[in-house]
Amino acid sequence: MLDLTESNPTRAGIVYESDVILEALRNRESLGYEPAALGLRKAREAVAGYYGNLQPDQVLLTASTSEAYSFLFKLLCDPGDEVLVPRPSYPLFDFLARLECVEPRQYSLRYHEGWWIDPESVERQITDRTRAIVVVNPNNPTGSYLKRHDLECLERWGITLISDEVFSDYGFEEDPDRVPLVAARARVPAFSLNGFSKLLGLPQMKLGWIVGNDAESMRKLEFVADTYLSVSGPVQHAAAAWLGLRERFHGQMMARLRANLVALRRMLEPLRVEGGWCAIVPLPRTLSEEEWVLRLLEEEGVLVQPGYFYDFESEAFAVVSLLAEPSVFEEGLARMKRRMDEQG
Repeated sequence: MLDLTESNPTRAGIVYESDVILEALRNRESLGYEPAALGLRKAREAVAGYYGNLQPDQVLLTASTSEAYSFLFKLLCDPGDEVLVPRPSYPLFDFLARLECVEPRQYSLRYHEGWWIDPESVERQITDRTRAIVVVNPNNPTGSYLKRHDLECLERWGITLISDEVFSDYGFEEDPDRVPLVAARARVPAFSLNGFSKLLGLPQMKLGWIVGNDAESMRKLEFVADTYLSVSGPVQHAAAAWLGLRERFHGQMMARLRANLVALRRMLEPLRVEGGWCAIVPLPRTLSEEEWVLRLLEEEGVLVQPGYFYDFESEAFAVVSLLAEPSVFEEGLARMKRRMDEQG
C-alpha cells in the first residue's frame, strides 16, 4: 500500500539531528520544579526570538496547539457561546469547541484560481453570541494564507481573532499581501498559535504557544494556564537549543514539499496551493468521493483522504500529503492518474 496521507514527520524519512535533540533534554535544571504560568522566561525568550520583534510577555506556552485553543475558548466563551471556524478545514475544531461547551459555526472559503474567505458567509454566521473568529494561516488542507484584505474584512466586526499559524513557515512563493503573524498586525484583540509540532517536526515534544496583542487578555490567560501548569519543564529547558535547529530542518522540509509539489503538478492538476503540507486533487465526478477513495485503496493500493473529511461543500476531491517520501508519492500519483484516466 502507498500511503499518500502521511502527516507524521517522524515517520516520513526526515533526517533529524538526534544527538542535539536528545542532549538538550539532559539539562540538569530540569531536575528542579519551577512553576511558571506563562512558561519559563528563557523558553519564552527563545520563542520571541524566533519572531524577531516580540517581547517575551506576549508569549504564553502551552503543551500543544489544541491546548491553546482550549485555553482561549475558556477565556473568551461561556457555555453556549459561539466561535466561527473555516470550511473546508481541519476537522478538529468541532471537537475542541464542543469539549468547552462552545458551538462552532462554519464560514466558507471559496475557490477561484485560489482560495479566499467569503465575507458574506462570515457575516451570515455572526450572532450576538459570537466570541471569536478562527482563521488557519495557511489553511489545512487548502494551503491558502490570510491576506491583508481578508484581515481588514474580518476586523470590521470587532470580534477577537484566533489565528492558527502552525504551517506558516511552509510557503511556496513570496507574497507581500500575506499576513504572517496576525497578533502583531490586527487592530482587534488577536491571538496567534504555533508550536514545535510543525515548526520543528517534533509533535512528540509537546510545546506550543499563544502570542497575544492584548495585555489584559494575556493576564487572564496567565490565570487559566496557572490552573493547569501543563507544559513539561525539560521541554522548556530544551526549547532554545531545539529552535537553533529550525533553519536546517526547514530547508530539508521545503525541499521535500517542493519536490512532491512539482511531481504533482507534472502528473495531475491540483488546485492552487500556497503553502502547508497538503494538496487537493479534483477527481472526475463519475464516482463519489467515497467510491473513489475505496477504489484507489482496494484496486490500486493507494491511500488518500476524501474531501468530506475536511467538510468540502462539493465533490469530488482527494487530499494528499506532500510530506510522503518522493518515491512513494510519485508511484501513488502514477496509479491515481491511471485510474482517473480509465474512469474519467
